[in-house]
Amino acid sequence: MSEEKKFKPFISASDLIPEFTMRAIILGAIFGVIFGAASVYLGLKVGLTVSASIPIAVLAISVFKKLGKASILESNIVQTIGSAGESVASGVVFTVPALLFLAGGKEYFHYFQIFVLALAGGILGVLFMIPLRRSLIVKEHGNLPYPEGTACADVLVAGEKGGKLAQKVYYGVGIAFLYKLLMSIFGFWKDVPSYVFGKNSALPNATLSGEITPELLGVGYIIGPRIAGIMVAGGVLSWFVLIPLITMLGSGLTTVFPPEATQLISQMSPDEIWGKYIRYIGAGAVTFGGLMTLIKTMPTIISAFRDSFKDIKDSRKEKIEKIRTERDIPLVYVVVGSIALVVLMSIIPKQFMPTNILSSIMIVIFGFFFVTVSSRIVGLIGSSSNPISGMTIATLMATSLIFVGIGWTGDVYQPIALVVGSIVCIASANAGATSQDLKTGYILGATPVKQQIGLIIGVLAATVAIGFTLTLLNNTIGIGGAPTLAHPHPLPAPQATLMATVIKGLLSHNLPWGLVLTGMGISAVMELCGVSSLAFAVGAYLPLSSTTPIFIGGIVKWIVDKKNKAKEAESDIGPGALFSSGLIAGGAITGIIIAILIGINMGTSADGKPISLADKLNFGFGDKLGNWGDLVALGFFLLLGFILYKFATSKKEQLQ
Repeated sequence: MSEEKKFKPFISASDLIPEFTMRAIILGAIFGVIFGAASVYLGLKVGLTVSASIPIAVLAISVFKKLGKASILESNIVQTIGSAGESVASGVVFTVPALLFLAGGKEYFHYFQIFVLALAGGILGVLFMIPLRRSLIVKEHGNLPYPEGTACADVLVAGEKGGKLAQKVYYGVGIAFLYKLLMSIFGFWKDVPSYVFGKNSALPNATLSGEITPELLGVGYIIGPRIAGIMVAGGVLSWFVLIPLITMLGSGLTTVFPPEATQLISQMSPDEIWGKYIRYIGAGAVTFGGLMTLIKTMPTIISAFRDSFKDIKDSRKEKIEKIRTERDIPLVYVVVGSIALVVLMSIIPKQFMPTNILSSIMIVIFGFFFVTVSSRIVGLIGSSSNPISGMTIATLMATSLIFVGIGWTGDVYQPIALVVGSIVCIASANAGATSQDLKTGYILGATPVKQQIGLIIGVLAATVAIGFTLTLLNNTIGIGGAPTLAHPHPLPAPQATLMATVIKGLLSHNLPWGLVLTGMGISAVMELCGVSSLAFAVGAYLPLSSTTPIFIGGIVKWIVDKKNKAKEAESDIGPGALFSSGLIAGGAITGIIIAILIGINMGTSADGKPISLADKLNFGFGDKLGNWGDLVALGFFLLLGFILYKFATSKKEQLQ
């Protein structure tokens, strides 16, 4: 007997219970907007996002308990709609901000363009996944575990049976909000304690710093000590090895050293050396790491594409009775919807969107290929390990090389290449999340067509907030580039900066290949040592201030595992992971609130500098403490880490 015939869902196909209700749709859209905006902030800050399905499922259960008894399928629709916001946001934030760094790209970095790209990519990700559902979710149920989808189903079943899982998430949100309110809004302590070694020291310009925010602590706990340790190791290489080395070797130079054209190395600060040299080394390292990840999964990619096409072909020959749990959006709507989106992209006036008919065709080809790949890979290794960056880099390189081959090497073609990569990236990211959601629904006995419509609604709701959040953060805090007076702590946007570097290097031939190849060599060394080079490369590319608090979060997870004598078998629904999800959501949302406060003008100072509401609210106590301010800030962050430890070692809620 086949796996699909043996399997019995939690809710039988013959049972008709509330599912696609208005309250579930509204609540899912609200969570999609919240977690989509939070994912934009987190992705710009550290270049990665975390799955939102489980926190949303937990929150849905608790909200419905307040509103009145709800069915398990209603809660599933909430997490299905809400999770689309996080996945679309990750695809957007990895690519679209690259417009800011491309020739002629800034004119396209506006709300409308972001909205259209997010909408097109998000919906294509859902539509392209629909024909694959039966082959990947149903027929491969015993072979493809879809870890996040299965864990999310466990959470929803646990909520159906009772428990207080959501309590940990709410505590995390509340504590993160209070912590960041006191630190970043009122300024009671520094938010980036740091120490820079003098230029005459043994490690000239070496910098030890940490952006001690709750969201980074939570990320470190969730990704665990190994990945967090590899990431911070990359940061140590950049800020304690490469920057001091460049400073020492460049201190005696009396001429500028390319690619810098005006400033001597001896005159540069650590941040300036990072911007002029380390950034390119890190970009090369991340590019190589992403491609290596893609190459390692190539056997899976080939089999995924071959098996999925075979299963689609076989399913056409079978006459399958369309019971409730087997109803999908009809294939004709999938085809028509996909064609309509592509045609729309090709006819949008150039002043609104840099596209043409060739780029639209490439979106379909690369999009369907990588959606198929993404949907199967996440079934094996989970969404968190999905090599979206590698897929996007491969798309951009292929697109750029095609453009070079036909003579499209001018600056005007850089944004066009990015549009192809952006939509493919967003579609691939959302297809992976869609697969996890459909797996959850399959286990629970949900109606696929209702989930698929819910995912499209989730994309629509999230894109409204994503464009607003992205433009707000760029106008207030700043995205990418070196710190300025107006934007002293810009969000680094590491993934988007990398995408821009790849496109410019291939189309404009102005990339400092010596530095890029150095970075590739570093990643190659890590691979030869048996270490995942992508995590190390991202750490080398990011400021050390971002990876240090992530590492501390990983240390907390390591201590918790030691105390528990074994790693959490169900880490996604453990008390520490749930509390960390709350820290991430609360910290990121507070970061967006800070951006809004920065955007509210309250007049000008005596020297003509604009004063924001954030400036008015900040007492600056941390800065007034001088050198002691760094130690005070570190103390508060360690206290937050201790609170995380206490929650993580508290008694787990029973799932039965």
